[in-house]
Amino acid sequence: MPDPIRRPSPNFDARDADVSMLVLHYTGMRDAESAIARLCDPEAKVSAHYVLDEDGTLYQLVDEADRAWHAGRSFWRGAVDVNAISIGIEIVNPGHEFGYRPFPAAQMDRLVPLVAEIVARHGIAPVNVVGHSDIAPARKEDPGELFDWRRLERHRLAVARPKLAFRDPHWTPGGFLVALERFGYDVADGPAAVRAFQRRFRPETVDGVADGECRAILLALLLDTGAALPQ
Repeated sequence: MPDPIRRPSPNFDARDADVSMLVLHYTGMRDAESAIARLCDPEAKVSAHYVLDEDGTLYQLVDEADRAWHAGRSFWRGAVDVNAISIGIEIVNPGHEFGYRPFPAAQMDRLVPLVAEIVARHGIAPVNVVGHSDIAPARKEDPGELFDWRRLERHRLAVARPKLAFRDPHWTPGGFLVALERFGYDVADGPAAVRAFQRRFRPETVDGVADGECRAILLALLLDTGAALPQ
């Protein structure tokens, strides 16, 4: 694979922790140049380590050793300064505001080895390869329900959606949120947290309602990752 094209952003600072997460975003803008311009604008105060265009062209804006400003106010599995411990990749897609669409093959073909390189370089566990909506469910919905998580899962780069080998545990709505929090989500906004979970693990229906299928999927995830189950 060719080296990324350097487009340095001034929007970063020093890390004070080791990298243990990878966060995937979509740009939510009309094209790559618009997104890069904003991510390199010192007034915007946002950035990412990489921007991946729809044709597979890869740009690097911030060195992985530095703390890019991509996550914003966020939470995952106890971490509240996600920027300090993560690499951020902005994947070019107009997003829900400008005509959300599937991610092209050329883009995914470049993303998979990039994720593999980053995960190997930093020893990132699959459970910590997440979407922006996973770490900020009340604010964000990217990379969204059309993102091909299954492709990353097949390469063991992200936690796989479980095959439904378990029955519905029939948790109450509150019990489901307890389980979701134990898996890693911020559940302060319950419906938003459920929608984020659905975008990631049950994207065919994103309605914020924790039905029996959602409960069975989450039970299997908790058992797979060794998290404590709600009583």
